[in-house]
Formats: sequence, C-alpha cells, structure tokens
Amino acid sequence: MGSAPAAHPAVHPGRIEVITGPMFSGKSEELIRRLKRAQIAKRRVVCFKPDLDIRYNRNAIASHSAQTLDALAVANFEELKMVLLPMLDTVEVVGIDEAQFFDPSLVPLANHLVHKGLRVILAGLDTTFVGEPFAPIPELMAIADEVTKLSAVCMQCGAPAVHTQRLGSNQSLVLVGAAGIYEARCRACFLPWAEKQTAEQLELPVSAGTRS
Repeated sequence: MGSAPAAHPAVHPGRIEVITGPMFSGKSEELIRRLKRAQIAKRRVVCFKPDLDIRYNRNAIASHSAQTLDALAVANFEELKMVLLPMLDTVEVVGIDEAQFFDPSLVPLANHLVHKGLRVILAGLDTTFVGEPFAPIPELMAIADEVTKLSAVCMQCGAPAVHTQRLGSNQSLVLVGAAGIYEARCRACFLPWAEKQTAEQLELPVSAGTRS
C-alpha cells in the first residue's frame, strides 16, 4: 500500500475589499464603518491615508459627514510600504483611504497582504474629473473579493451621481478639495471641461499637486 497523501496545512486566506464611487458618495464613511466594526470584533486594525489630504484632520480619515478614525498619514507608496511591512505580524486588518493617490505598486502590495492572510479594505475614486479610469482603483477592483460601488446625489438635478465634476479651470490630476471645488454629477449633468471658476472656490484652502 502506498503512503497516505500529506495533509495540506490549514489556509487562512485574506480578503481584499474595494469601496469606490464619486466624491460625496460616502466612501470614507463606509471605510470607517467597516474598520470600526473590525475593532469591535477585537481585530487589530491599522489605517493609512495620503498626507496631502488634510481637508478635515491630518491624523485621521474623515468623511464629509464628520465621521473620523485615527490613521497614519504617509507621503507616498514607498513610505506606506516602509511603515506597514514591519507591522504584518501584529495587524489583521489594513485600511487605506484615498487609494487613488497611491501609485500602481499598491496592487501587488494588496496581493502580498492578502496572501499573508490580512483583510485589506481600500477606498478611492474610480474615475478622474474627466471621467477616465483613475489608477490604481480599477486594477484593485479586478483583484478584489468584494467591490462596493457607491453613488452620490447629483448636485444639479438630484439624480443618482456617478461622476465627480471639477469646478474651475485647473487641469492637475490631483487637486484636493471638497464642496466648492467639486460636485457630484449624474451622467447627463457631467460636463468635465465646461465649468468656470467661482469666487467661492478662491476662499477654500486647497492642497494641490501631481503624481510623478
């Protein structure tokens, strides 16, 4: 008789969840909700955000509805990796807000984390202000176990909104702002190149930059 096949070791697969949609759709609020539930379940949670997003709180992710959760602000993907990798033996859930501001190297990192058995929850815009795919969110959606695509309310007509309208003439890919800089728009009301800058916009604190 041949020997019995060796038993496979127990596998504890991780999980990738992507929360996406236009601005004002509740992405950060949903990310915060999931991470807080993980904390209630006694999971070890760490959360990251890009440090260019200081609209509401420098040391927390924050929703437009004023929900907050402590987060580590990092300058770029390399700093995210440098801070996160030494933590892998001590964390179970990793949250990343505004994931569209990180470069495409976030995709293999997410795969690495999930193969280590971690739950990875990422929130970010899936399209730019001109309606084009906003990397690396589409690639993350492709490898995710779960994708939640939220809609907002069109600020022109009240219909479900799937686009983020840039107000003004600034053409930088990355321009951080909220109400007065951007609006949620439905497909019919979305006019990515047509808006003129308003006086109200000039009074808002804005951090601008471009990805290299």
